[in-house]
Amino acid sequence: MNSQQDKVNFCGSECISQAVETRTKIANKVNKRYTVTTALPYANGPVHIGHLAGVYVPADIYVRYLRMQGRNVVFIGGSDEHGVPVTIKARKEGITPQQLVDRYHNIIKKSFENFGISFDIYSRTSNEHHHKNASEFFKTLYDKGCFVEKTSLQFYDEDNKQFLADRYIVGECPHCHAEDAYGDQCEKCGSSLSPEELINPRSSISGNAPIMKETKHWYLPLNDYESFLREWILDGHKNDWKTNVYGQCKSWIDQGLLPRAVTRDLDWGVKVPLPQADGKVLYVWFDAPIGYISATQELFENPETAAKFQTDGEQATWEEYWKSEDTKLVHFIGKDNIVFHCIVFPAMLKAEGSYIMPDNVPANEFLNLEGDKISTSRNWAVWLHEYLEDFSNKEDVLRYVLTANAPETKDNDFTWKDFQARNNNELVAIFGNFVNRIMVLTHKYFEGKVPTAHNLQEIDKNVLQEMLQYPDKISASIEQYRFREALSELMNLARLGNKYLTDTEPWKLYKTDIDRTATVLNVSLQIVAHLAVLCEPFLPFTAKKMRLMLGLSEHFMWSDTSREILINEGTALKEPAFLFEKIEDDAIQKQIDKLKNDRE
Repeated sequence: MNSQQDKVNFCGSECISQAVETRTKIANKVNKRYTVTTALPYANGPVHIGHLAGVYVPADIYVRYLRMQGRNVVFIGGSDEHGVPVTIKARKEGITPQQLVDRYHNIIKKSFENFGISFDIYSRTSNEHHHKNASEFFKTLYDKGCFVEKTSLQFYDEDNKQFLADRYIVGECPHCHAEDAYGDQCEKCGSSLSPEELINPRSSISGNAPIMKETKHWYLPLNDYESFLREWILDGHKNDWKTNVYGQCKSWIDQGLLPRAVTRDLDWGVKVPLPQADGKVLYVWFDAPIGYISATQELFENPETAAKFQTDGEQATWEEYWKSEDTKLVHFIGKDNIVFHCIVFPAMLKAEGSYIMPDNVPANEFLNLEGDKISTSRNWAVWLHEYLEDFSNKEDVLRYVLTANAPETKDNDFTWKDFQARNNNELVAIFGNFVNRIMVLTHKYFEGKVPTAHNLQEIDKNVLQEMLQYPDKISASIEQYRFREALSELMNLARLGNKYLTDTEPWKLYKTDIDRTATVLNVSLQIVAHLAVLCEPFLPFTAKKMRLMLGLSEHFMWSDTSREILINEGTALKEPAFLFEKIEDDAIQKQIDKLKNDRE
């Protein structure tokens, strides 16, 4: 028997029992399949850090973790390319909406790829497949008699012969009296509005006062689904949905649900597939969530991508991920999308009749920037594609900071000084410092090869026993969508390694006790190897660097971290390289100045 394997078998029965119990609880919750979606960003601008912190980073952590668990998961994303914000910006720029969304879809998609958001497919709602799919979904509900027709008065621009959606109407806010509030929201005070509330409303197209004119639309009677939603959400998910999500849903339901229009008077979007609906399109919040289904269909229509989801040698189908009770559907969104994903979209799925309901909708709160609300119109944002240009090879730094400061339970604030401090004081000083010290010492004393562990002392046994508890701690937090807590546990493992190294001081032992030095470095390298595996969902670029330096396989699974030994004695290590670099004051000041200049 390998001497190391014989000697490093020290996890007590209590530790083993706790680990088995935790893994059993997790295993009992495992579904046959997972469908994970992320809110579709509007393709009228790039992605900013608020989007990342609220939706895309936590979703990617969750999906990467599921894959490492060996779970069958599809990760769906795409651009939302319809809606009034797109047409407004296109009009301002003097280009067509299609030209606008083509530009920003490509920027967003490339940014996600460079940042390591590991979508199985990143689609778009302006493509022909989605238009066809959304039209068919609407027609199915129409044919089943699920809609009600209503005629109402809406604002109309006589000069441009156009009905005005909420965002095409501006006026004085009735609350703070800002002069350019939109018909749906005042960006100055944050109040939600309706066009009728505005003082002196005017068309943003012509600048003239609009008139009221009759128009007919189709409505989804949410009140018909109130009892279903009450039972499904208020009774069924009281204990497992986040309090902010559950609370917002309860407030909506308790106030009484009303019919909601699913069509709009616009010329950009999915055409309403009815002969009597000329000049009307599907409301963006009707067609956008159907985009998740359309993207999944696209994924499985491609034989190459569909092949990776085969089970038991049989070709998988998109229906299995949307219509099978063995599938867990999870929507990652921001808090402003809760009503659409928890009430409107489920009512649509219920009306259609063949789809599963979301198992969870772990919505985050908002991330502010330097004490102020992120605003694309005021250019008060940190754009992902610009960050990737300014901070080359620091993708994981931003992932780390946004996770450590994630707005999971309340609005949080991103500041460049905090970004710098977390990089320098945590990633560099704790995580990177521990890994680098071990790599350097191993090269210095043992020619870069993993030394043999000899007689384990109590301190060695205790630290390795504690190391083995972290995979289950991190798992438990991720399974409950507490990613900030999970990341904290990962960093605690790095702290454990630093403390062990400080307590054992192998650099003082080498001349007098080479075997003891070898044992300390072997134990330390096991911690480094566990960090390399466990950090992959959070810091994928760093995980890859670490695996290369340690000579580890690309195919480690989460279950492998239940083993004491991940890196065998005699393994040749690559030359040590810094995982993270200190960020200097001038780089941070440059970003602060850029923010101020962009806003001015």
